[in-house]
Amino acid sequence: MNDRPQRELKRSLGLAAVILYGVGDILGAGIYALVGKIAGIAGSASWLAFGIALAVASLTALSYAELGSRFPRSGGESFFCQRAFRSPSFGLFIGWLVLTSGIVSLATVARAFAGYLIEIVAVSASPTVQFVCMLLFLATLAGINFWGIEQSSKTNIVCTMIEATGLLLVIAVGIAYLADPVPAQAARVAAEGRWPPWSAIGQAAAVAFFAFIGFEDMVNVSEEMRSPKRDLPVAILTAVAIAGTVYIAVVWVAIKVVPPSELAASQAPLVTVVRYAAPAIPPWVFTAIALFAVANTALLNFIMASRLLYGMSHQRLVPRWLGEVHGRTNTPYHAIAVVFTAALVLACSGSLVFLAGTTSVLLLTVFLSVNVALVVVKHREPVDHGFRIPTLIPIVAAAANAVLICFVPLKSLLSGSVVMAIGIGILVVERIRRKKQGDAQ
Repeated sequence: MNDRPQRELKRSLGLAAVILYGVGDILGAGIYALVGKIAGIAGSASWLAFGIALAVASLTALSYAELGSRFPRSGGESFFCQRAFRSPSFGLFIGWLVLTSGIVSLATVARAFAGYLIEIVAVSASPTVQFVCMLLFLATLAGINFWGIEQSSKTNIVCTMIEATGLLLVIAVGIAYLADPVPAQAARVAAEGRWPPWSAIGQAAAVAFFAFIGFEDMVNVSEEMRSPKRDLPVAILTAVAIAGTVYIAVVWVAIKVVPPSELAASQAPLVTVVRYAAPAIPPWVFTAIALFAVANTALLNFIMASRLLYGMSHQRLVPRWLGEVHGRTNTPYHAIAVVFTAALVLACSGSLVFLAGTTSVLLLTVFLSVNVALVVVKHREPVDHGFRIPTLIPIVAAAANAVLICFVPLKSLLSGSVVMAIGIGILVVERIRRKKQGDAQ
């Protein structure tokens, strides 16, 4: 066994950098495709679906803010649950759910990036070309990640600015168009202005919740923040508020400019919005912006997954070598290599479609567990300092997470159950291993 003291991660992130990290992670690539799906479900009430999703995400974000302030360390959800329930096995299970969703998301985004890139360069979309694009893309992200969190943060800031500019442009051209809309187009929009049933709004809110996923990743860089106890709660809440405001504005503009049915049928709904609102802007501009959005989402998923492995290794939930930090860059290079390999394999796998649908139910299950964990921690370890929220908030947040799970499609629930079953299998093997080690001693 290696008893050498492990190097610590470099603390180089300030409040502004972490807020931009969170905004970039939350905005991500989802909104560029999600608007159409939500419009197809909730129609003219799409903005309300996003508002409900924002409310649920904000409640859980408050729980993350308090837990992240109490326990500022990598490992995030797995550590919170292990601490609350005093169960390394449950911590491992939660870590497995988060890790799986993060790596599958990274693999999915790698495929999306390859598709966008192939469209821009206009080459044949053969399996070999797709593989090369995904390999180079993931290798580039791994290199940025290995280079250091400060460099990764700078890359994230650039990508966040570009993708945010794209969304703000949609809002700006949409509002300008609505000041003097084309009568025929306005009539088509008005014809689809019927209010949908509340069941449709609930289903749309469950889908829209995807767009807010990302704030939970912020706790996994807390060990690289200069003042995590002070800055992390502010960063989480500010990032969610900024992203939510932008989302609701984008969705409101989109359903006012383009009929919901047309948005739902579009492969690039925001490009469709811009085409109607500002036809002088070339379509390739938004394709290029989407590339940056996809790349940013992938980079932040990469950072989250590698830092989660690092944190779990310190809790002895995964092998210790996954927590080793490189002597020159102070980054968890073994964890980065494992995430790169797993994401590349998944990106090339036909099982991506099956696994991608599990993300919502997995993360909503994690969020429910984290909210319950905060209730337990507040009862067992009361404090009178630092960032604190009323106990009622995590209780309401847990209930809201459970309600949204009920609106997730059945196929996603089933595929999520498969991933959970695999996690339970890993948990059983880990318990057997620990028992054998105890008997040997």
